[in-house]
Amino acid sequence: MADDQHEEVSKKVSAEEEIRRGITVMRRVVQGRSRGIILDVYWNNQGQLIEPNGHTLTSFIGALVRNEIPITCDDWRNKELNESKEKNWSEIKRCFNIKEERRGFCMKLAGKLLRGFRTFLSSKFLKDADDNFVDAELPKKYESLISAEEWEAFKSKRQDPVFQRISATNWERASSPAYPYRKGRVGYGRLEQSMLQKEESSETSLPAHVLWKEARVGKSGVPQEEVLHVYQKCEELSQSLSPDDTKGILSRALDVPEYSGRVRGKGFGVTLTSLSIKKGKAPSNGELHARLEAMQAELDALRREREASASTLYRDASDKNSINCTFQPNIPEGISHCQLYLSSPYYRMVGKGKVHNVSGVLLHTRELPAGCLKVSVDIAVEPNAALPYPSDDSDATTVHEAVGSFVAWPTNLICVGYETPTKSKSKDNAIPRHTESTVSRKELQENEVSNASAQQKKEVSNASARVKSSGAKKTVARKKPTTKYRSCLRTFLEMTDIPTGGVRTVHMEVGIFGFDYDQMIGNEDFMQVFSHEEIGVTVVNTYIRFLYDKLMRPNGLDVSFGFLAPATVNLGLILSRPDTVTEYVLRILMDNKDAEKLFFIPFNTGGHWLLLAINPIREIVYYLDSLGNDWTTYPDMKVLIDTVLQAFRAQRDIQTSRRGANSITWIKVACPQQRNQIDCGYFMLRFMRDTLALGRLMISTDYFEEFKCAFYTKDQVDEIKEEWCQFMIELNVLFINLCN
Repeated sequence: MADDQHEEVSKKVSAEEEIRRGITVMRRVVQGRSRGIILDVYWNNQGQLIEPNGHTLTSFIGALVRNEIPITCDDWRNKELNESKEKNWSEIKRCFNIKEERRGFCMKLAGKLLRGFRTFLSSKFLKDADDNFVDAELPKKYESLISAEEWEAFKSKRQDPVFQRISATNWERASSPAYPYRKGRVGYGRLEQSMLQKEESSETSLPAHVLWKEARVGKSGVPQEEVLHVYQKCEELSQSLSPDDTKGILSRALDVPEYSGRVRGKGFGVTLTSLSIKKGKAPSNGELHARLEAMQAELDALRREREASASTLYRDASDKNSINCTFQPNIPEGISHCQLYLSSPYYRMVGKGKVHNVSGVLLHTRELPAGCLKVSVDIAVEPNAALPYPSDDSDATTVHEAVGSFVAWPTNLICVGYETPTKSKSKDNAIPRHTESTVSRKELQENEVSNASAQQKKEVSNASARVKSSGAKKTVARKKPTTKYRSCLRTFLEMTDIPTGGVRTVHMEVGIFGFDYDQMIGNEDFMQVFSHEEIGVTVVNTYIRFLYDKLMRPNGLDVSFGFLAPATVNLGLILSRPDTVTEYVLRILMDNKDAEKLFFIPFNTGGHWLLLAINPIREIVYYLDSLGNDWTTYPDMKVLIDTVLQAFRAQRDIQTSRRGANSITWIKVACPQQRNQIDCGYFMLRFMRDTLALGRLMISTDYFEEFKCAFYTKDQVDEIKEEWCQFMIELNVLFINLCN
């Protein structure tokens, strides 16, 4: 089944056929050598033997090792075999044009072929149809290779109980492979060569999972459904995993224990070294200390870069008039819609307006500062953000105060291409129509009026100020997000006892989930983020702590938004302990019964994350599922949420008509959809992040216009990972508990 396997193993034949066939001695090669013909052999860029003459060399090595090495040799590394190995290598070089650096490969191949020969002898002559031992005589065919003494010793070894136990274990493991190899003696190296030749490709290698799938296609030419499933999962993982991930896409898709140093799906001869994958070894204390200092210095540099003044980014120019008379690069001549950014203390959008890139333009009869253009501010996204150049004429110092006037703005912090959207009350502020029960037209009109008067005022004055760098980066950041924080955190992790079972804690204060506790976090949780695996409740909870600390509390959003603990509100507990879940959710809602608030429930169905956003005052439940399902997929979830909202209404002593008693509104939001089986958790976190970034209590059925897309890109998912890793570093999670 493996590459270049011993020729007799490929099929079962009768004893008479074996005798007629004779022993392979490779006379053609030996005779060619006598005539001065030395055969060239070739290797692919991963160090595997390929055609022409690859099959010939393999057969020649097999013939040599059967002649020179006794079958009683069970340990190929035995130093007593060095003389025989040297003789074999000399014979190989006499017949083939092969470099000394290939000796290791040939000797490993010889050991592999010898094992195959022993296996063939055992299964062919020493076992019956029921796999019972048979005390057979030495086959005449092999009398020239095996002495009588060797044969008796060989049989005796096969009857040893320890050997039989190991053999039975290995046989059981190999007898029924889930994905059997179907290419006979054609190994991965020659299979890859034939595929590339057939496709007339200029590539020198193929991905492991592509080879793996092709190796399991039989004569029918159609792969099994199970094989296609693994292949599809590999394709999905290839879009999300880092190229430096040493575990490999195929290994992750198969989800099986892996041997150290193994490269799955590439065949014999391929190692981590030949693929230029460095296998990490435990560093010394000195190396760890040096690495820690280097990474700390890198973190300090990152912080300084974020805190640097915007003025340090501008290039001084001696001739200011030349700047005003020269149109700036990447900004078209004339007047253009634009977005306005600041870079300190972090890069984010603070306003929208128009840039006037006109030759000789002045600002309030004065020349523009060096490296700046004249802009008119139309919308204040972050009203309290300080202007990079305060206006002397209008006394404006903040973006909000500059609305409707002209100011100077650094050229490199202007992004052209924005068009001011026309706000649509019917889209942003209307009560959604996707309700489960009929609501009267009068009630809809009353709700719409109240929404337009209260919600719109709140959004115009306050919500836009809470747009963080997340929204800005989505529009202007063309570079791939940095992976520095992930690299730093992973390096720090290796310096601790966490990879060997140690745990740390992240404190979750009462304001987050309504109760105070310490969240345990271990190596598995970090690996989920580093290796892009399905995230669990620990990663979700700690990212919620990030949202609470960085987006909600600093901007006063904790009075408008809240979270419910996913460890308490999930499908498993709803099915097993619904009363516990109901009591917890109702308590949290009643604690906040006097103010309108949107509660996020990161909901786990047992293998999938989705988001419920509940406005209990308005009795609206927003349903955001990156798989495109609706709430009918989880009827127990809906029944419990409806029950809680009805109890909440009753405890608030809200009187409703009989017709409206069950008018709880469920809205399916057309949110971005995942394209694999892993990203649901990251999408769910991003849904919460987008909502908090805009500060809106209502979610449109078409999702937010600012973040609308068919799916989140890999870069947008990686942004979540970077934020989580940076937050873990800021909390000093890895080392703070060591002092306790």
